[in-house]
Amino acid sequence: MTVFFSGKIFILLMLLSLFFREEAFSQTDFLTPSPVYNDQRLQRTVIVEAAVGTAIFVGLNYLWYKKFPHSAFHFFNDNGEWLNMDKAGHATTAYDIAVIQSGIMRWCGVKSGNAAWAGSTTALGFMTIIEIFDGFSSQWGFSPGDMIANMGGCFLFEGQQLLWNDQRISLKFSYHATIFPSYYPQELGSNFIERMFKDYNGQTYWLSGNIHSFLSSSSTFPKWLNIAAGYGADGMIGARNNPSQVDGQSIPEYKRYRQFHLSFDTDLYRINNLSPFGTTLLNVNRLLKMPAPTIEWNKVDGVREYLLYY
Repeated sequence: MTVFFSGKIFILLMLLSLFFREEAFSQTDFLTPSPVYNDQRLQRTVIVEAAVGTAIFVGLNYLWYKKFPHSAFHFFNDNGEWLNMDKAGHATTAYDIAVIQSGIMRWCGVKSGNAAWAGSTTALGFMTIIEIFDGFSSQWGFSPGDMIANMGGCFLFEGQQLLWNDQRISLKFSYHATIFPSYYPQELGSNFIERMFKDYNGQTYWLSGNIHSFLSSSSTFPKWLNIAAGYGADGMIGARNNPSQVDGQSIPEYKRYRQFHLSFDTDLYRINNLSPFGTTLLNVNRLLKMPAPTIEWNKVDGVREYLLYY
């Protein structure tokens, strides 16, 4: 599946998260999660989500898949592409869908366990449909590796709900600009938005763990402070190998390598008594990693230190 479309989904998820995080709207009656089951809210939610989902898939088929030849359903092994950065993206997208859908169900007054199950099944179902679309396109194919990543993101969410009824460990995303799209803009993006979601060299995916949530309830450790482990990659101009030329222009030789990071992060939504406007903005932090001092290790440069890394 195209990285750019996945990026559009990510933007949509980020916007939806501003409106359906149960912690975000304690001061507003309409947006406050219902303390009891609210049939009217749920019915309206199902209608809206069905309409939006249908529009997404019809639009996706019309605007994207119809541009490429169709084929019989087939599988495609893309595990060797992009140093597995695409798999990290799939897991993160599935996780975020599960988190947001669960929040929407809690807004409707659905019990926590059922809301979590609805979030997980919605996420897995949505991502599976995308893979089935890919399976009928000669350009791609149904990727078992993508599906494993999708399930991993859902399991991370559902497992924490079952174990703690809390998301103590989140999957987050960050991006910084790199030089590589200038060599191959068709593949890595021709503008900032495209590059954010097509240039894997600038992306980092983070497992961000909230420290206080693992301590006793009486602990005075800051509730908002996280520690994060990140995964990234660099030097990639093509999916499996770097081309020597693009459109007749020679491309310098770059080593392709993985990056591993250790950093601090925040869960600012855990701070109490924020204004509705401030809380809404800070909920973005549930999806995006906060810039912070970072240590990186990779096989080319060894250990690198950053005062701020994003």
